[in-house]
Amino acid sequence: MERRQQRRLRLERHGLLSRKLSPKLRVFTSRKVFRSLLLALALIAILPPIYFHLRLRTFQKMQSQKCSWLRSLPLVCAHGGDSSKAFPNTMAAYQIALNYQADCIEIDVSRSSDGVLFALHDRDLQRITGNNNSKVSYLSSKEIKELDAVHQLKLEHHDLTVPTLEDALKLISGSVRQVILDAKVGPPLYEKEFAKDLLSVVDNTGCRNCLVWAKSDRFSRDVMKLSSDIMVGYIVMIDPSTGTRMKLLRMRGAAVVGVYHPLIDENLMKILQGYELNQLHGGIKRFMHGLLMMRTQ
Repeated sequence: MERRQQRRLRLERHGLLSRKLSPKLRVFTSRKVFRSLLLALALIAILPPIYFHLRLRTFQKMQSQKCSWLRSLPLVCAHGGDSSKAFPNTMAAYQIALNYQADCIEIDVSRSSDGVLFALHDRDLQRITGNNNSKVSYLSSKEIKELDAVHQLKLEHHDLTVPTLEDALKLISGSVRQVILDAKVGPPLYEKEFAKDLLSVVDNTGCRNCLVWAKSDRFSRDVMKLSSDIMVGYIVMIDPSTGTRMKLLRMRGAAVVGVYHPLIDENLMKILQGYELNQLHGGIKRFMHGLLMMRTQ
């Protein structure tokens, strides 16, 4: 009997024979198994939704990168206001564009011979005078206002005043997301102090959403030298002296490039895609903010 007990003790000591569990120990063990089972079931229930949620977020992130333009849709810009219902670059044209909730209004800016900035294009002045050789820079502000008065008498609409740049900005700058000032630059003498005068009007009217561009690179550079606060751009078009397209990336520090719409082709899009890759790899640092605007005129 003793031998049998000694043998049993040796087996229990080496784990070859299990002892009888006490009732309390049995209850504890069963609870532990139950908790482990519950934890496993909870993990099985939770992990798949978490996995699919993370996968969905990854998919949505990829889609948002591919379709980022959906978050920043192109601005609808009224050139000279709504010129389909009123004479362009008049208070009436601007007001109609505002009534239709245009995102952006482009103002053609020309300077009279005595230095007053008007919201006026040479083309508009020629329609008023009936003379294809008329230029804003050849006339004084008084002469322009007199022509404007005669012009209004010929038309039925009674709010066709050609405004100064200051009047135009006071009307529209607080009601649109973007104001584009298209500076119409003439000979070098006409260009002198033009940038300074334009910035003075912008400051006086408190226009914080004004963007300035011109066909003259010299003018755009002058604006950038005089002010670091205003957004400046330049225009890509056909060079009248050579008959070839102007360079796309040609002005360091410019924020916007305006491209004449017939020049937007497959080759241009490849250049832009290459530019984006260079931006990602740090090859070009803030050459421009990457905003491409298409010009219709």
